[in-house]
Amino acid sequence: CLVYLDDIIIVGQRLQKANLKLNPKKCRFFQKEVTYLGHVISAEGVKTDPGKIKAVVDWPRPDKIHDLRSFLGLCTYYRRFVKNFSTIARPLHKLTEAKSNFNWTDECEKSFNSLKQALTSSPILTYPRTDKDFILDTDASNEGIGAVLPQNTGNEERVIAYFSKSLGKPERNYCHT
Repeated sequence: CLVYLDDIIIVGQRLQKANLKLNPKKCRFFQKEVTYLGHVISAEGVKTDPGKIKAVVDWPRPDKIHDLRSFLGLCTYYRRFVKNFSTIARPLHKLTEAKSNFNWTDECEKSFNSLKQALTSSPILTYPRTDKDFILDTDASNEGIGAVLPQNTGNEERVIAYFSKSLGKPERNYCHT
């Protein structure tokens, strides 16, 4: 946290210059971790907020498109924590397409439960280090594209972020190699 001390000093000077004051009762200093916008940020890295993930785990099986879109919206917010997110969520996204009927299949049930499981076991994403080499693993198919950005920290490979995207109909015509 000493790295950010100069930032705190600069912010403090700007607050003082603008005649803004902080309420000490609302300030927390020297915290080992901070929850911010659904993420828990610590020296170790960034992880999902367990309170938000509990909402995903407790989510009942959707029985209409509106409920499914709400569920997918919450899950999509955490997509960078889930390897192959788009592949896992594809059956559910297909249900939300304009011309599809809401027909919950076994494949949808499996996708729904797999998303819940993936989010409850999501990793702590590490911070990028400029003194270490980055590794970029990519994959593409006719249905989607994906990537993993890890770094080798010496004795282990730590993930910085996951990326995946289902391809739309026009994009499926592109060359994916």
